[in-house]
Amino acid sequence: MVRALVVADEVDERLWAGAHGLAVDLILGAGDLPFDYLELLADALDRPCVFVPGNHDPDLSGFTRYGGLSMRDGFPVRWPGPAGGVNADGRVVDVGGLRIAGLGGSIRYNDGPNQWTQAQQARRARRLVRRAARRRRRDGRGVDVLLTHSPPRHLGDREDPPHHGFDCLHRTAEKLAPRWLLHGHIHPHGEPVPDRRIGGTVVRNVVGYHILSIEEAGR
Repeated sequence: MVRALVVADEVDERLWAGAHGLAVDLILGAGDLPFDYLELLADALDRPCVFVPGNHDPDLSGFTRYGGLSMRDGFPVRWPGPAGGVNADGRVVDVGGLRIAGLGGSIRYNDGPNQWTQAQQARRARRLVRRAARRRRRDGRGVDVLLTHSPPRHLGDREDPPHHGFDCLHRTAEKLAPRWLLHGHIHPHGEPVPDRRIGGTVVRNVVGYHILSIEEAGR
């Protein structure tokens, strides 16, 4: 069982001041948080951090990382993401005892970074499913967490255009069958937010912070 601190969209001053007291195995970030906040949490807890970017985060595409060296267009550059953080956007990563598949960004509503049309995100989701399938063929292990910024359409999203969820996340969750789909983007503003389900996958809005105990797949 892996204990995870999951954060998204809203900085919580209690964590900023006292994260070191939490007993967790890793940090999961679902987007739209200052990168120095993620760095602070990772440093205070001395735990790995896996994240996907939100629509208010900088563009992290095109970077290749080799240990501590980052390259873009063939030149060494400073990576703008959180130091030591693992960007899972469009990837399947094994960190802290969990297999995590990530899809960052929101529906496209202006010319900002990390925004996708329904069709674009659907293509990205199909590639992610293929990558997860290749991993599973190699070691027999499935995905534990689908980490996204936006929710699935009609499962906790909103009707104003910038807060529409993605249609493709329904099929993605069905194909990957993770125990959890964790997302941000939709601010509850104090309202209770019930968990939803896609088959056996629990869909949870993690805006603010949550602490979850997650059982590893295939264990």
